[in-house]
Amino acid sequence: MLNRVQTNLLVKHIGPFLFCFLTVMFLLLMQFLILHVDKLVGKGLPFMIVVELILTNLAYMVVLAIPIAVLTSTLMAFGQFSEWNELTAIRAAGINPIKLILPVLGAGFILFLGSAYFSNYILPEANHKARSLFLDIRMQKPAFDLQPGIFYEDLDGYTFLIRNIDSETDSLYDVRVFQDQSDNRNRAFISADRGWLESPDQSTLSLHLFDGSIMRFIPGERRDEETLERNNFRQYRMSFDLSDMAFSRSNPDQRSRTDRTMSAQAMLAVVDTMRIEKQREFEKFRELTGQHEMLPFKSETSRALSLMEDEDSDTSFVFDSQFMTVQDLPGASTQIAAINRAINAIDRYRSEMDNYRSNSGWRDFRIAEFMVEVHKKLSIPFACVVFIMLGAPIGMLTRKGNLGVAALISGGLLTIYFIAIIQGEKLADRMIISPFMGMWAINIFFFIIGLILILHVSSSIRITNLWRKDE
Repeated sequence: MLNRVQTNLLVKHIGPFLFCFLTVMFLLLMQFLILHVDKLVGKGLPFMIVVELILTNLAYMVVLAIPIAVLTSTLMAFGQFSEWNELTAIRAAGINPIKLILPVLGAGFILFLGSAYFSNYILPEANHKARSLFLDIRMQKPAFDLQPGIFYEDLDGYTFLIRNIDSETDSLYDVRVFQDQSDNRNRAFISADRGWLESPDQSTLSLHLFDGSIMRFIPGERRDEETLERNNFRQYRMSFDLSDMAFSRSNPDQRSRTDRTMSAQAMLAVVDTMRIEKQREFEKFRELTGQHEMLPFKSETSRALSLMEDEDSDTSFVFDSQFMTVQDLPGASTQIAAINRAINAIDRYRSEMDNYRSNSGWRDFRIAEFMVEVHKKLSIPFACVVFIMLGAPIGMLTRKGNLGVAALISGGLLTIYFIAIIQGEKLADRMIISPFMGMWAINIFFFIIGLILILHVSSSIRITNLWRKDE
């Protein structure tokens, strides 16, 4: 049972935790909207689609906001407890401060379990729905979205390339339009020095072009006969039907999943499959290149080499041995044939080796990516426990429970933490370090520091005493 002091300390965490959690969620949401506002505003999307897209993207924000809120609330709660001399009174009563930390650690462990469950089961589904919505918006754009220097191919039958766009006047410069052949039009290439877009309604778009030329490819009676027609123009207008580009919702279950949209169990199953395929690939490679580990390749026949007829003899020799030297072969033509045969076998071996190395390397790379995501689903939620181990003694030592000090300290610690997580993920994806070390190294480091600090505030043990000489 918790005593009154322990209960009071836990209650002190609730307010700062909720405040910090909501603040971080708000900041992450604003960051998301700033990054993707151009994809949501002015596209004619249904309001509920926009709301659903925002809600599904809130899932990854929750996973990040919980550990951040835990660290800040721990620093504030233990800082206030120490600032108001309650910690001094507890020590004077003979109560070890570690007894105050244990209930908070228990609450942090519960948060870890809940966050890990959320990260493994709810977050992948939310990411999958959000990714499906983004693809629907991207592939079925309800607006004409041209970008300078980038081919636009979302309008069926046409490909556009604009070298420069004036954002103030919406003027287009150096316009190129590639028109595909259809039932009612020929294949054509249209170029113009400048142009501009006009949309009288949501289903029609007009492209006005100035000072350009049109090259039409008019087919003849035969397939190999084609006439090239070129016309210059001062002004030319093209009209497009946008009714087929209205937004439509696809079924997310019909889309493939990535490592960010799969649970840990699903990713481990994929990893096991890849490892089995890798082993089969190795067995196939051994079968094609040699039956024995010492042999670089095997002969096509049961005998190592069947010699050609010598120039001075009608007799052909057959060697059953798998090892021989060129000097032992009679005649220059036979020696050349043996060398050529060996070169061909080595070339086949090199081809098989390159193929095996490529397939094996790709599978190793994918296995590393999946294992990084598996460890990440536990490492980031486990930060709830690590940050309590680290924040509780720091709060006691600082003796400051205001938001400013807590925000300053937590900002520095979180910067180190997430830089380590991001860089660890990159190094693990490149197979420079193991996925475990990439995702857990910073947790282990902070956990050890927190353990040392807890021993510092709850006992007379000091790390400096380990190497201090007795006087």
